Amino acid sequence: MTTQRRYDIDWLRVIAIALLLIYHIAIVFQPWAMFLGFIKSDELMEGLWKPMTLLNVWRIPFLFFVSGMGVYFAIRKRNWKELLLERSRRILLPFLFGVVAIVPIHFLLFQAYYHLPIGYVAHPAHLWFLGNIIVYVLLLTPVFFYLKKSEKGAFRKKLDAWMGNPLGPLSISLLVVLEVILVRPQVFEMYALTWHGFFIGLMAFFCGFLLVYSGGSFWKTVLNWRWAYLGLALGMYLTRWMVYDLVAPGYLMAIESTTWIMAIFGFGYKYLNKPSAILSYLTQAAYPVYILHMVALNTAASLVLPLDWPVLVKFLAIIGATGLFCFFIFEFLIRRILFIRPLFGLSLQSNPDSKLISGPANSQLS
Repeated sequence: MTTQRRYDIDWLRVIAIALLLIYHIAIVFQPWAMFLGFIKSDELMEGLWKPMTLLNVWRIPFLFFVSGMGVYFAIRKRNWKELLLERSRRILLPFLFGVVAIVPIHFLLFQAYYHLPIGYVAHPAHLWFLGNIIVYVLLLTPVFFYLKKSEKGAFRKKLDAWMGNPLGPLSISLLVVLEVILVRPQVFEMYALTWHGFFIGLMAFFCGFLLVYSGGSFWKTVLNWRWAYLGLALGMYLTRWMVYDLVAPGYLMAIESTTWIMAIFGFGYKYLNKPSAILSYLTQAAYPVYILHMVALNTAASLVLPLDWPVLVKFLAIIGATGLFCFFIFEFLIRRILFIRPLFGLSLQSNPDSKLISGPANSQLS
């Protein structure tokens, strides 16, 4: 069975990882950075957080949506045993390796910078996302394969018809609103290692699967209504900013999150569904960069922050240094050394012509 190659999903994942790096670097310049385990700059850029609040309501749910989409493509050519084996190899192995070998390094850098006692207790840190994905796969695999067997049934036809309605994709926000009402998170944007993050991720993961399972009507809808979704998202963000000082009720943020995500899918489908040699490389690099980026960030921050530079220059320098660190480690170690590749979620041999959404570099992110 063939699988349609989706370059737009690849591009959106790469862009999301790049935004993740910038988002985390922006935290360094906020007064509460240390409470989240980030090295903090003595000179702050609190105004920088305004645009970051535009990202933080949708960036993590978006990646869960994409991960769920990847599972749909994966099961089209795998049975349940093959799926679990493949996800264990691509996600569980890097997760365990990261907890043992990557997270301790960026903890050590933080402790050394602040002259704290050196110590480490196993912790997922930023890799919590991968742990969630593994749990979701285990929980939902029976459902996914049941839906696969009934792909020509009434449920799929009704779902396809519903997604042809512009309200269809937006109706997902009702599930997120329900989650907010039941879980009552203190901070909507706090996903890492919280029940809120777990359940919103579970819903996004499952709904990502359903969106591609439903058929082509979803993509036509988000393509045709992308500007409306974008306008609604911007309107809700401006309301959150002007009326609620960026801390809107959770149900409003749930709706805003969904509208951003649907607009992004629509614009991505319109403009990014094109092959590119650069995309082929970046798709392979995205997952290792995600795993490595906190080590790179803490290294860059510890070197740049003590310098007598303007704060904006420091911010840009940390972005550049983090990016270069990740590039060199990926290009000259991870990509080229055979036994290291699986530890970062890559196949033993690179095959640029086979990077489908369900392929090695696309099945995780994450």
